[in-house]
Amino acid sequence: MKWEIVIGLETHVQLSTASKIFSGSSTAVGAEPNTLACATDMALPGTLPVMNRGAVEKAILFGLAINADVAEFSQFERKHYFYPDLPKNYQTSQLEHPIVSGGQVSFMVGDELKTLTLTRAHLEEDAGKSLHENYNLDDGSPATGIDLNRTGTPLLEVVTEPDLRSAAEAVAYARALHSLVVWLGVCDGNMQEGNFRCDANVSVRPVGQKELGTRTEIKNVNSFRFLERAIAYEAQRQIEVLEDGGTIVQETRLYDDVNDETRSMRTKEDAQDYRYFPCPDLPPLIVSKEWIEEVRQSMPELPAACRARYESELGLSAYDAAKMTVNRETADYFEAALAEAGKKQAKTVANWIMGDVNATLNSSGLEMAEIPVTPAALAKLVTRITDGTISHKAARDVFQALWAGENDADVDKIIEAKGLKQISDSGAIEALVDTVLEANADIVEEYRSGKDKAFNSLVGRVMREAKGKANPAQVNEILKQKLG
Repeated sequence: MKWEIVIGLETHVQLSTASKIFSGSSTAVGAEPNTLACATDMALPGTLPVMNRGAVEKAILFGLAINADVAEFSQFERKHYFYPDLPKNYQTSQLEHPIVSGGQVSFMVGDELKTLTLTRAHLEEDAGKSLHENYNLDDGSPATGIDLNRTGTPLLEVVTEPDLRSAAEAVAYARALHSLVVWLGVCDGNMQEGNFRCDANVSVRPVGQKELGTRTEIKNVNSFRFLERAIAYEAQRQIEVLEDGGTIVQETRLYDDVNDETRSMRTKEDAQDYRYFPCPDLPPLIVSKEWIEEVRQSMPELPAACRARYESELGLSAYDAAKMTVNRETADYFEAALAEAGKKQAKTVANWIMGDVNATLNSSGLEMAEIPVTPAALAKLVTRITDGTISHKAARDVFQALWAGENDADVDKIIEAKGLKQISDSGAIEALVDTVLEANADIVEEYRSGKDKAFNSLVGRVMREAKGKANPAQVNEILKQKLG
C-alpha cells in the first residue's frame, strides 16, 4: 500500500520585545533562574496583566507581511493545564478570536516554488522551563528544577493548514518562516535559546483517501535538521503500525535526537480538555485601522519585493536573487557591497557571496552577521579583479587574508605584500608569449594542424612562465594574434 504523509506545523515565534507580554519583567537571556519572574507573571493575588503594545505591533507587522487579515477585535482566553513550569495553572492565549487569520508563506522546495496557506497566528504567553538533565538535590539525588524566567515571554503561534506532504516541504516552509520573522525584526530567530520552536502534527493515510488519519504531535523541535528527521521517523513509525494491523494513538511525542526516534510523552488533548474561557483580567484587544496603517507604513521592504527588484534592476537570475534574500543580513551585506562596487558588479558580488563567503562562513561556523570581511572590502576585491589588478585565482588568496585580518584587512596592502599584482603590460606579456612559442614549436604546429586543445596547452605554459601573474584575457588575445 502506498501512503501519503500529512503535516501541519505550529510554530512558536518569540517576539523580540524588551519586556514580557503582560508585565514589565525583562525577557533577557542568561539570568540566574527565577530572577526575572515577577508577581504578575505568576498571577499572584492583587496583580493584573497589562498588554505589551510592542508585542501587538509585531503581530500586526507579521500579519501584513503575509497578506493576512489583521483583526480589529481579538480576545485573550485562559487555556488550563497543570504542569510544574506553569505557575498560573493556565496559559493566557487566543482561541476564538486570534489577532491574525489566514495569510500565505511561499518557499522553495528544490527548484519548485510552493505557497502554503496559514490558518492563524495568535498571541500568547510562554511557560517556564523544567530542567531535567544534570539537575540534582544537595544530597546528589536526581531532581527536576523549575526556572520561571521564561514565564510570560510574548509568543506568536503561527499555525498552518495540514497541507504539507513531506518532511522536506515542512522544513522548507519552516526555514522560510524563520527567515521572514527575522527579516521583519519580529523575532531574533535564535533556535538554540528556544526563540523559534516547531510542533509538527503528523499523520498518514492511503494515497487517494480524503479522510485524514489520526495525528500525533511532535513537540518543541528547535532545529531544522531535527525537524526533518523527527517527521520522517514518525511517519515511518505510523506506517509500520498500520501495516501491522495496529492503530495510531492521538498523543504528544518528543523527538530524541540521540536515538533518532520519537517517544510518547502524554495523551494529546483536544481544545475542550483545556477548558478555554475569556480571560476576565484582560479587555478585548482593539486594533484600529489607523494603527494597522501606521504599522504598514513602517514596514521594511519584504523579501519578495526585494527579489523582484534584484531581478528587474540588477539583472540577477531568480535563483541568485533568492540567495541574496535568504535572510536580512545577506541582503544588507549584498547591498552595502554593491553601493561600493557599483550596480554593474551585481552578478560578480552575488557570486562571491554565494561562493567563497558562504563556504568560509560554513567552515568557520559563523553567521552572516559575524563575517569579518566588510562589504567595502569585498567590493574593493571585486573592483581589483575587474580592473585587471589581480586574477580570480589570486583574489581567493586575498579574500582569505581579509578574513584573517592581515595587513589591516586592506585589499591593496595584501596584494602588495603577497606579490599578487597581475601583469597587464602588453609588451611584457608579448615577450612571455614569444618565449613560449619559440620553445614549443611542436605544440604550435599541432594547433595549426587543427588541434584546438593545443591552444590551452600554450596558454598554460605562458601562465607558468609568468608565475600565474599574467592577465589571462590578454594572454589569450596576444596568443591568438601571434598564431594567426
